[in-house]
Amino acid sequence: MTDVSDNTSLLDIRKMRILQAIVDDYIMTASPVGSRTVSKRSDMGLSPATIRNEMSDLTELGFLEQPHTSAGRIPSEKAYRLYVNHLMDSAKLTDDEADYIKKHLDTRVHEVGEVIRQTARVLSDMTNYTSMVLVPQLSSMKVKRVSLIPVSEGSAMAVVVTNTGVTKNAMIKIPKSLSPDDIEKISKLITAKLDGHRLNEAVESVLPSIRAEVGEQADAVCEMIEDIERSMSETDVEVVGASNILDYPEYSDTAKARQFLAEVETGSYLQKVLTDSSDVEMSVRIGTENDNPDMKDCSVVTVTYKAGGKNIGSMGVVGPTRMDYGKVMAILKYMSSSLSDILSKLLK
Repeated sequence: MTDVSDNTSLLDIRKMRILQAIVDDYIMTASPVGSRTVSKRSDMGLSPATIRNEMSDLTELGFLEQPHTSAGRIPSEKAYRLYVNHLMDSAKLTDDEADYIKKHLDTRVHEVGEVIRQTARVLSDMTNYTSMVLVPQLSSMKVKRVSLIPVSEGSAMAVVVTNTGVTKNAMIKIPKSLSPDDIEKISKLITAKLDGHRLNEAVESVLPSIRAEVGEQADAVCEMIEDIERSMSETDVEVVGASNILDYPEYSDTAKARQFLAEVETGSYLQKVLTDSSDVEMSVRIGTENDNPDMKDCSVVTVTYKAGGKNIGSMGVVGPTRMDYGKVMAILKYMSSSLSDILSKLLK
């Protein structure tokens, strides 16, 4: 994610401390922050009048906004970017929080699909935001069995089962001339050739030997295998906790909440964000940094996860721009590490 300019050169240490205090307070309360609130901080040591002057400067510089006629200020998108880049204190998980994550991710360590679903649930519970996890591509897992089930003339359902227990279905085209017996034989042949191999690595290497065994049906069978591989490479996203956004006053407006929920239900933008972030260790998109107008009041934080040292997916949370960034990033880092350890064992 490319950071927008945060204009840190315009701010001295005092302004930075005041801005940090305002953002910290607004994240916690969702209420405009006044000079007296800031001055009461034990570490500030400044009078309300001095703080008011500094807040006025911060407003002119675009870091603070004054809603309505309130004397208090709220952070701008520009302030959140500066906060994430330079001001926020790094957060750490408590022992209880770390134990909670470990306990819930280790409950079904033999099934990748359930581990991913559980990851999304735990992430949503821990942050109270909407969570999303990009499911690892099936093509990166080892094949255990491939079944072809005739559905109609010229089409069949391909059911791929991996050695980790993940199952995925895909509709593929088949020659109309194939009989049920032919289809069963081809299923067994494909299973025998792909068993124990990763689909994305094995397809090209097994196609020549399959051609030699199926004769005149070689082109059709190879095309079927390629269709299966393409279908298994498609990405899915597990989304949990979309309704959590309703807990935040920013979404008390029904139309605004409905717009957010519709976008999450569609899932196309969230999938795009996760896919685009699959090679970026951590990404923070704030407000209009999201190239989707329906997400302009949201922040999206993502992190990658690995298996065998290789990035195979990403996860993240969506919440209001008034997000507890430090806590969210700490949770994501810990969950990424935990999920990576589990998947490295399952996909070994």
